[in-house]
Amino acid sequence: MLTIFRGVFLIKTFQTFFHQFLRLYRPFESKLNHLLSEHQIQRAQWTVLYYLANFGSATLVELSDYQSVEKPTVTRIINRLEELGYIEQVPSKDKREKRMQLTEHGQKVYKDVRVTIDTFEQDILKGISEEEQLEAIRIMREIRNNIKNEGI
Repeated sequence: MLTIFRGVFLIKTFQTFFHQFLRLYRPFESKLNHLLSEHQIQRAQWTVLYYLANFGSATLVELSDYQSVEKPTVTRIINRLEELGYIEQVPSKDKREKRMQLTEHGQKVYKDVRVTIDTFEQDILKGISEEEQLEAIRIMREIRNNIKNEGI
């Protein structure tokens, strides 16, 4: 474990890792929300559109699990996206569950927003090779699995 001397305290590598993660997250989400506001949506709504566009129809529980948020939070997001005409309920085998999918309009909105997001993401990854990106993805998945498996 590498220790970096900064002033009076010794900063351990894992501490620096998470400190840098937190310093990255807020500006990323802030800029992302700014870009998404041009399309009249927010990050949480984008995440639902992303999931439905890439994984197909989903229940509220599946969307809740994917976003790691409570079901009432997803319900509010879903209600807003339905109001905008981006998603719709589809029949399900279990009448108690609400299964959602993108509407044609929602698919168009997703494609339009995707162009904006792709440009943003490519710009902020300049100078980072695909191999480095894949390694970062692997690391983030491993951290997420560790959190989930520890019941934290």
